[in-house]
Amino acid sequence: MKVYLDNNATTKLCKEAFEAMVPYLTEYYGNSHSMHRFGQETGKALREARETIANLLKIEADELIFTASGTEANNIGIRGVVRAFERRGKHIIVSEIEHPSVRNTAKDLEKLGYEVTFLKVDKNGLVDLEQLKKSIRKDTVLISVMHANNEVGTIQPLKEIGQIAKGHRILFHVDAVQTVGKLKFSPKDYNIDLMSFSAHKFYGPKGVGALYIKKGTRMAKFITGGGQEKGLRPGTSNVAAIVGMAKALEVAFKNIKEEYKKEKELRDYFEEKIIEKIPEIVINSKEVDRLPGTSSVTFKYLEGESILLSLDFKGIAVSSGSACSSEDLHASHVLLGMGIEEEFAHGTIRFSIGRYNTKEEIDYVINELPPIIERLRMMSPLWNEFKNN
Repeated sequence: MKVYLDNNATTKLCKEAFEAMVPYLTEYYGNSHSMHRFGQETGKALREARETIANLLKIEADELIFTASGTEANNIGIRGVVRAFERRGKHIIVSEIEHPSVRNTAKDLEKLGYEVTFLKVDKNGLVDLEQLKKSIRKDTVLISVMHANNEVGTIQPLKEIGQIAKGHRILFHVDAVQTVGKLKFSPKDYNIDLMSFSAHKFYGPKGVGALYIKKGTRMAKFITGGGQEKGLRPGTSNVAAIVGMAKALEVAFKNIKEEYKKEKELRDYFEEKIIEKIPEIVINSKEVDRLPGTSSVTFKYLEGESILLSLDFKGIAVSSGSACSSEDLHASHVLLGMGIEEEFAHGTIRFSIGRYNTKEEIDYVINELPPIIERLRMMSPLWNEFKNN
C-alpha cells in the first residue's frame, strides 16, 4: 500500500482544477495582456479567476495579485512594504517560527540595515502577545506572523495580533499558505494588510500563488519589468495555473467543513492509537488549536531520518520537520523555538493528513509504525542508555 501523509508539503491536483486548466494549456494560449482576440480570451479567464478568488475570500478583485509561489508572495509583500515605509522606520517584527520564506527574508533585510525582532513562542508554538506589545517601537513598520505553522500546525491568534497592529498603525502581514482552503476566513476578519497563499496547498497546481494587498497600502517594487499585476509581479501571466487555482479554491470552500471534520477525526484516531502502542512519544502542540490534519510526533531517542526512510520502505510518505528544508540536517528552528531539546527535535516526524486519505490508510500506518520504532530503538545507544537508567 502507498500512503501519502505529506499534505502540508504539497497536495495532489484535484480533478476539477485539472479539467479547468486543460483548455488554457492547449486551445487558449494567447498572452492575456495582448489586445487581439487570442489575448482577450485568456484575459477574460484571468479576470474571472481573480474575481472568483476575491469573492471566496471576501476581498475586492483589485486587492489581489498573482505570483509564482507563496515564497514569492511573502517576498513581494514584506520587501515591498518595508521599502515603501523606509522614511517612517526600519524596524520589523516576525515570529521565530516563520517559514524560511519569511524568516530568511527578515534575516536578509537585517543585512540591508533593517532591525528585526524575532518573537518568542511558548511550548505549543503560540506567539507571546505581551512580548509583541513590548517589542513595538516608534519606527516599527511591519508585523509578520504566519496563520498556522507548517510543521506543528499551531494556529496563531490573528484577531488579537491584528488589533495590536491596527492600534499602533503598523502594517500586518500574514503567511496563510497553510490555511487558505483549509479554514474559512477573510483577511478582513483580522485587520490583515497583506496575506500570502499558494494553490498547491489546497489541491491546485504548483507554480502559482497570490498576495492580498489591502486597498490603499503603499508598496515599493523590487522586481522590474512590465506592468502585469500592478507592476509588482511583472511577467507573462500563467493563466492555466491561475484558472486552476481559482477552481481548486472553489472546490475547497464548497467542502471545507466536511474536510475539516474528516481530517481531524483521522488525526485524532491516529494519535490515540500510536499513544497506546508506542512509549516515549510526544504529540506536539496537542494542547492548542491546530490544523485539523497535522500531527507532529516526537519519537524520543531516535533520528527522524531513519524513521522517515523506514516508513518510506513500507510505502508511507511523511516529513521530518519541514519538507521545504529537508536537505538541512540541523534540528528544526520551529521545534527548538518551542523549547524542545535538540536531541528530541531530531526525532520528530510530521504526519499531514489530507482530502484523499482514508481510515484504511491510517490503520495501515498505525500497524506499520510501532514495529519500526521498536526496531530502530533496539539499535539506538540513546534508547539503551535511557532504558538502563
